[in-house]
Amino acid sequence: MIQPWLPQLWEGTLVTLELVGLAVLIGLILAIPLGLGRASRHWYIRAVPYSYIFFFRGTPLILQLFLVYYGLSQFAVVRDSMFWPYLREPYWCALITMTLHTAAYIAEILRGAIQAVPPGEVEAARALGMSRSQALQYIILPRAIRIGLPAYGNEVILMLKASAVVYTVTLMDLMGVVRTINSRTYQFELFFLVAGLIYLTITILFTQVFKLVERWLKIEASRKR
Repeated sequence: MIQPWLPQLWEGTLVTLELVGLAVLIGLILAIPLGLGRASRHWYIRAVPYSYIFFFRGTPLILQLFLVYYGLSQFAVVRDSMFWPYLREPYWCALITMTLHTAAYIAEILRGAIQAVPPGEVEAARALGMSRSQALQYIILPRAIRIGLPAYGNEVILMLKASAVVYTVTLMDLMGVVRTINSRTYQFELFFLVAGLIYLTITILFTQVFKLVERWLKIEASRKR
C-alpha cells in the first residue's frame, strides 16, 4: 500500500527539511542584530526589534504566510519588481515567511541568553582592556550561544512542526504530498500516521544532533578554562 508512494513521500520530506534548515539558519543570522537590539539599554534601539518581534510572535504563522503569498501580489509595485518571479512561487513565499517568523523567536532566545551571561565575566573582559565590541565577540556571544542552544534546538523542532502549514499555498512538502495521496487513495488514517512517524523520526534526529553539539560545546569550554 505504502511502497508505490515512497518516492513522493521522500521528495516531500526533503522539501520540508530544506525549508526548515534554511529558515532556521537564515533566521539565526537575522536574529543576531535583533537580539542585540532587544538587549540594548536604550529604548530607541529596542523599539524597532521589539515591534518586529511583537508582530511575528503575536500572529499565527499561517496568517503571515497568507499575507506574503496572497497579500504581496495585490501591489502593482511588487508585481512589476525584479522579485516577482520569486514572490509568486509558493516555495519562496514559504521560506521568507518561515525565516521572518523564526527570526523573531530566535531573537528573543538570544536576548535572554545575552542577559543571562554572568556580569562578572563581562566586567572581567572590560578589566582586561577589551572594548565593548571585543567583549561582545569573544565573551558575550560565545557564552550566550552555549546558554541559548537548548532553546534554539526547541525552536528548530517547533519550526519543523509549524512547517506543516505550507501545503496550504500548494507547496508539495511532506503534508502536501500526504494530502495529495489521500485524495487519490482515501486512506487518510494510514498516510497521516506515516507522516506523523516521519515527523517523529526527524524530531528524534534533531534532538540527538543538538545533544551532541551541547556536549561538544561543554567539552570545548572546559578545555579553555
